[in-house]
Amino acid sequence: MDFVLDQNDAADWIYRGEGAANLVLAYAGSSPAFVGKVLRIPKAWRNGKPEESLAQCVNGGSVFGKHEQLLWGDNQELLSCSGKEIMEQMYVEKIMSPLLGPKYIDAGMCVRVTREFLESVQKNVTGQRPAWRVDAADIKIPCDSVLLMSDHTLFPQGVLEDEPCLAVEIKPKCGFLPISRFIAEENAIKRSVTRFQLHQALKLGEQEISERSEYDPLDLFSGSKERICKAIKALYTNPQNNLRVFLNGSLIFGSLGGGMCSNSVAVGEAFEDSLKCTIKADNGLRTDSFIQLVAETVHQAGILDRLLEVQKLDNFDIEGAIHAYYNIISQPCRVCRELDEEKVSRLCTSLHSIPMNESLKIVKDYLIAATAKDCSLMICFRPKSNEFSGSYNSIYLESTNQVFDYKAYFVDLDLKPFKKMEEHYAKDKKISSCYIQMLKSR
Repeated sequence: MDFVLDQNDAADWIYRGEGAANLVLAYAGSSPAFVGKVLRIPKAWRNGKPEESLAQCVNGGSVFGKHEQLLWGDNQELLSCSGKEIMEQMYVEKIMSPLLGPKYIDAGMCVRVTREFLESVQKNVTGQRPAWRVDAADIKIPCDSVLLMSDHTLFPQGVLEDEPCLAVEIKPKCGFLPISRFIAEENAIKRSVTRFQLHQALKLGEQEISERSEYDPLDLFSGSKERICKAIKALYTNPQNNLRVFLNGSLIFGSLGGGMCSNSVAVGEAFEDSLKCTIKADNGLRTDSFIQLVAETVHQAGILDRLLEVQKLDNFDIEGAIHAYYNIISQPCRVCRELDEEKVSRLCTSLHSIPMNESLKIVKDYLIAATAKDCSLMICFRPKSNEFSGSYNSIYLESTNQVFDYKAYFVDLDLKPFKKMEEHYAKDKKISSCYIQMLKSR
């Protein structure tokens, strides 16, 4: 950590967006050390809600509790981390990068920040954040360090004259249907309808969205160019927080803070117009060409194949993994209490008699898969130029007779907390139940 950001630096960092646990700032200054970079700053919940991430270390010890230390015991570098930001960086570098491929991963680096920097940033960005995000959480103060990462909406040189960068962020979600034998009969719908589609019913019922999306992750992960294109079109039609598009680092389509996001005629026309500097097509045809560009790239790169493999590490489903969780914490299984004796005997007894190392593997694989199910894919494009072609891959867009350089990275590879397993199980039940109720009410 060679840099220390203080109050004088705050004005150079502008709001880019945020998720449940972190706020993202993009650099708008002129320092070569930060051009083309973003900061990820952790948030603190106003209402005392437990943070989505692990607790901070105590007296210089590990950020992990005793059960997490058991879980990640085969990675001493991860266990030895003395701060949450360092732990998150190490998790990406040591756990996710080997699984997804180092060329698609940017673990970033930690930089020190002063309290005054964070207070100034908080003051500067509050007016740009969605009101519901402001009401829920604010920047975590104090916080000694934050993650500095490459800005994957840009190429490393930043924004160059006559070299526009067009970037798309996709949240693929879970790309397979579970087949675990531990899925209860009343939740059998999970075997035929994707988790994303099931969750849409709950989100609609809780008014998080205004209409259900037609997006099907199975299309995006199918390997079929036609089905991938269908998936991108569905995301464009109803982006919610699953599709964002940036031009030269600035958002031109989608929602920065998540939540409701409808694609109106006016929004579509503005997006079509904003594409004219990168997509060389007649007015009214640029959006379709953009969708084709993204679909062609996803298909050609094959990057989602690796992601799907990691997602499928969860081969027990939460309905099986929850029993292994109770084995690890050495407590009576609350799930078994809810089941009748026949179901307990048939589904659970075998899991509660396995060795501890097997329980640890089941839960560890589940949490790694959960990271892969909730990450984002960033693809950045620019019209091919001999001067800056470098070693980037390229894609040919037939509809406009253009060649684009592109780079692809996975982002938001956060470690899912072990202590959230019971919440995962409860939410899974709620999602399935809500979808079944929706079907009955038709």
